[in-house]
Amino acid sequence: MQYDANSPEDYINQVPEERQDALKKLRKTIKDNLPKGFEEGMIYKMIGYYVPHSVYPDGYHCDPKVPLPFMSFASQKNSVNLYHSGIYAQKDLHDWFVKEYPKHCERKLDMGKSCIRFKKMDEIPYELIGELTRKMNCDEWIEIYETALKK
Repeated sequence: MQYDANSPEDYINQVPEERQDALKKLRKTIKDNLPKGFEEGMIYKMIGYYVPHSVYPDGYHCDPKVPLPFMSFASQKNSVNLYHSGIYAQKDLHDWFVKEYPKHCERKLDMGKSCIRFKKMDEIPYELIGELTRKMNCDEWIEIYETALKK
C-alpha cells in the first residue's frame, strides 16, 4: 500500500490505526540509534533514512536527485516491511542479522534481499532493529556503495 505523505508524521497518521503505535515505536527506535550523517524523510513514498546531498552530493546513481538511500520502512497490505541496504550489500551484516533474529523473535524470519517483513506488530524485534541501525555508519555505507558501483 502506498500513502501520499509529505512527512513521516503524515505517513504514520495515514496507516491503519492498529499499526500506528508499532510504526511510531519503529521510527523512534531507528532515530534513537541512527548514526550521525544520515537524515530522516520521505523517500520512495516510505519513511526513509538516507545520506543527504550535503554529505554525498552525487546522490543515488539511479536518480541523482534522490539522496543515497540507506534504510526505510513501510506499511504494506499484510506486513510492515523494513528495508536495509546494508544487509543486502554486506554479507557479514546479513549473516549476523539472520543469526541474531531467532534470539529476539519466535516467528520464522521472513526476509528478502534487503526487506524484512513483520506480519505481527507485537513481534517486531525493536531492540534488534536498534542494534542493526547502529551497525553501519554513514561513511561505511558510502564506501560500500561506491565499491559496489565500481564493480
